[in-house]
Order: sequence, then structure tokens, then C-alpha cells
Amino acid sequence: MSANSTLRAHYPWTKTPLVASAPMLNIATAPLSISVSEAGGLGFLAGGYDVSGLESKLEQAVQLIKQSTFRTRQVYASTGILPIGVGFLNWGADLTKSIAAIEKYRPCAVLFFGPNSIPDDLPWAEQVRAVTHGKTKIWVQVGTVAEAVAVAEALDPDVLVVQGSDAGGHGLARSASIITLVPEVKDALARRNVKAGIPLLAAGGIVDGRGMAASLALGASGAVMGTRFLASSEAAIASGYQAEVPRASDGGISTVRSTVYDRVRGILSWPARYDGRGIINRSYIDAVNGGMSDEENRALYQEELKKGDAGWGPNARLTTYAGTGVGLVDKKLPAAEVVANVIQEAKDTLQGLRI
Repeated sequence: MSANSTLRAHYPWTKTPLVASAPMLNIATAPLSISVSEAGGLGFLAGGYDVSGLESKLEQAVQLIKQSTFRTRQVYASTGILPIGVGFLNWGADLTKSIAAIEKYRPCAVLFFGPNSIPDDLPWAEQVRAVTHGKTKIWVQVGTVAEAVAVAEALDPDVLVVQGSDAGGHGLARSASIITLVPEVKDALARRNVKAGIPLLAAGGIVDGRGMAASLALGASGAVMGTRFLASSEAAIASGYQAEVPRASDGGISTVRSTVYDRVRGILSWPARYDGRGIINRSYIDAVNGGMSDEENRALYQEELKKGDAGWGPNARLTTYAGTGVGLVDKKLPAAEVVANVIQEAKDTLQGLRI
């Protein structure tokens, strides 16, 4: 079975190529994930590293599905499988609580990311498969060829999300762009005859159908997109943050990878190999160019929070995670329109390349 056929068999409401929305912490809530799936994509709910509220988020998703008029409702009614995924930050998420929520609500997929070491996710994969009888599929996000091979051998995942260096939010501090990473991962798995036919989804810098078409040409079966969905109607995001996405341009210059954005918020538990890409602002400039201490920077950040939406912007301080593709996002759109536009533009782009 081809990778595309595998995806359609596992997620029968989806369209080709597959558009998945990233499980962005505090932003990817039930309305966004459900809207993406209803449009023929696969929406991921943010489980993150604190799963204390996960069951209530999944319950909200169930209620939205039951009210839906889309095929997702039929899939849920006939299979009991919730047609959205859940993303976990494995360095912090509680395994016992997470498994209990997965067993109860049965999302169609889980996405593992950020373990303390590779491949620490084996107990997660084993227990998810056990409590759902394999109905909840295992996705793992990797950022290097070595990670991809190690995860494929140890976890036998159903999907590998190959995240390149252009991605917004957290990723490996040292990695390649998807231009080289996706084909090298594909070749490495084929040489070792390890999960050679596994679907690969590209992540990092993809915000439109042209990026999707490039990902398909590189050997992916679709893409996981975060930055584009920051500027969606259903995203649970502050207006000040959301306004920065269409404002920013020249994403390779206006964004930067750094640990500053975690340090100013007091989030210090990420494994050392990770940092986060965000739009450059005063927090970063004062830390890197001005030599400001973390303590002073953090105190100023706390004061900036009191400003509300005015706390975001290049001359403000609040963390604005976004990838290099931010310069290609020029307007806020409903999530369904984002999915439809990406799929159609990808098809048109590939059609136009036939020579």
C-alpha cells in the first residue's frame, strides 16, 4: 500500500495531499482542530506538557463533532474514533493521565515530540497501542536523519513528521531545512529497509500550496503546518499575537532561533538540544545585543503582560513564535479556507510543472 493510500485508509475523511495542523501549545484547541478535520485535513489538539485539562478539551471536541454536518461526524459515529489527533511534549507530559484520556476518547492519532532522549517514547507508543487496540495511530516528530532512523527502528511509528529548521516554535537547534532533510530521511530508511514505505509529513516553512507541492516533490505525503494556522479564525490566540503574523515579512530575517523566549517566560525544562523560532522583539534584542540578564528580562516580560495586546510587536516583549514562512501569510482566514487553498494551490502548482 502506498503512503497516500495508508493515510486515506487510516483517516478516511481526509483529502490528498494531507494538510495537518500542528498541536500549537495553548493555541490548537478543539475549535481549530475540528475545523481542520472537517475541511478534509487532520487537526491536532495541543496536549502539551501539562495534560491536566486534556480530558475537558477532548470532551469539547466530541461535542463539536456531534454537532457537525461533515463526514467527520459519520466517521466518529461508526467507529468511535475521534477524527482529530493530540500532540504531546514528552519531556513533561504525564504518561498515566495522558493514556487515560486517550483510552477514553480515542483520538485518531497522537503526535510525540520533545523527549528527553531519542527514543524515550517507547512506553508511550506501547501503551497507546494497547489501550486503543492500535486504532490510535502513532506519529513522531523528528528533526535529523539519525532521529528518524532510531525512532523508526524502536517505535514502529505510523507516520514520521520531519521538521526542518524553518519551523516556528520549538525544534532542534541544529537541523537542516526540509529541502535536504525530507529526501535524506526517505533515502536512509530505504537503505536500511526500515519502514521504507512510511508516510512522511514535512514541517517547517510551509504555509501555502507552493510549499506543499515542494514537500511532495521531496518525498513527503503532506505537511504539518503551524504558522499559517496562527492566522486562522479558530486559533485560540491573543489579537496582539495574531496581528504580528500578517505584519511580519522577510521571515528568515525577522525571526530567529533562540532560547531567550523560553527563559523570559520561565520555561526551563526543554531538553538542551531544542530552542524556539520567534519574531525578533525587545526581549531578544536586549538579551543578545544588550547583555540584559535573564532576571531583569523576565521581570520586564511580566510587566509587559499587563499591557495585553500591546505587549506584542517588534518593539514589545511578548513571545511571538512563528516560522520563516510568516512573510507569506498576509491575512486571517477560516481554517477550512486555509486547508482548501493549500490543497488546490498544490495541485495547480504541480500541474503547471508538467513539461
